[in-house]
Amino acid sequence: MNTPEATKKIVNTTKIILGSTSPFRRQLLEKLRLQFDVDSPDIDESHQPEETPEQLVARLSIEKARAVAKKHKQALIIGSDQIACIGSQILGKPGNRENAIKQLMLASGKKVTFYTGLCLYNSVTANTQVLCEPFHVHFRSLDQQQIERYLDAEEPYNCAGSFKSEGLGIALFSRLEGDDPNSLIGLPLIRLISFLEKEGVYIP
Repeated sequence: MNTPEATKKIVNTTKIILGSTSPFRRQLLEKLRLQFDVDSPDIDESHQPEETPEQLVARLSIEKARAVAKKHKQALIIGSDQIACIGSQILGKPGNRENAIKQLMLASGKKVTFYTGLCLYNSVTANTQVLCEPFHVHFRSLDQQQIERYLDAEEPYNCAGSFKSEGLGIALFSRLEGDDPNSLIGLPLIRLISFLEKEGVYIP
């Protein structure tokens, strides 16, 4: 007869797939000391008309997870998406230095809200757990010289909001506000742990 501890060990052999090629999400998931594979979702990430930021990241998280599930028929798939907003204005990835300067000048002295969508999809049962986790970043008042020095140091041109909070970007902030600092980097681990436990995967 299996003890609860033995059952947990058996269930934890469930295949887990991170549906993202983001190195930051991969590093975050490694904190949980799970065995997992990585696969890249191929979806259209266009913003639909009248869609709120919360609806957008939740929908894209589900679509990413389901796209990856087509290649992994017996697995738990983690999908995630993130956007940054100042009020109703969405900040994408800047792509270059000029756009990054504009984004950080716009963020100076303001609150930027990051919405991170999370989906855990069971490709056997089609059970879908999904949420949107907000996290607020309050920026210091920054002048252009400060911004340019930061960009010279980290070149965060592939990061929404034009900064890396896990690096020197922390120097741009006056205050952080949210339930899970991991969500700012791209994966809300506290809520993910809860999702996994509902699928029988226990940490630790």
